[in-house]
Amino acid sequence: MSLFDPDPFSFEEQPPLEEPPGEVRSSEADRASGADEVREPGVRRKVFTDGACKGNPGPGGWGWVIPGESWSSGAEDPSTNQRMEVHAVLHAIQNLEGPLEIVSDSTYVVNCFNDGWWKGWEKRGWKNSQKKPVANQDLWKPLIDLYKTRDVTFRWVKGHAGNTWNDKADELAVAASQGDGANGEVCPL
Repeated sequence: MSLFDPDPFSFEEQPPLEEPPGEVRSSEADRASGADEVREPGVRRKVFTDGACKGNPGPGGWGWVIPGESWSSGAEDPSTNQRMEVHAVLHAIQNLEGPLEIVSDSTYVVNCFNDGWWKGWEKRGWKNSQKKPVANQDLWKPLIDLYKTRDVTFRWVKGHAGNTWNDKADELAVAASQGDGANGEVCPL
């Protein structure tokens, strides 16, 4: 199946991810459907991101999707899976306005922000805890710079566990790694 077949995003709707207790971050329609059907100012949109690589290193692809709204994908060869995971998030934040919630199955990405790994990297001059250079600095540095100026949160979701939108982001990344993607263009659903 090509991404450009008629309605490549048809699927059976699944319940949205649970919101953290005490936080109202989206409209009633968003919580009901998993999509921001009516975008309200300041509403945090959920962006599902993923990366894929055939071989590690090998041909890589990344993708992101906002339920009911838009998507993008791209490729890099050679690449690594972790690099593509970071690239998906960077591209999404560079191309989307307003508050965002990045939903990813990558602990590499989510823990970097939720556990503050990036603060240690900067403090140590871009060395990791083993005193080795942080991998993928060319992606991490601009991503962290954007994170510092934007309203962005991160949430981990288990990959390949039946989450519809995480699965769609994975499909986009895999297709891009095989040469069938948006080449970084933001496309409406």
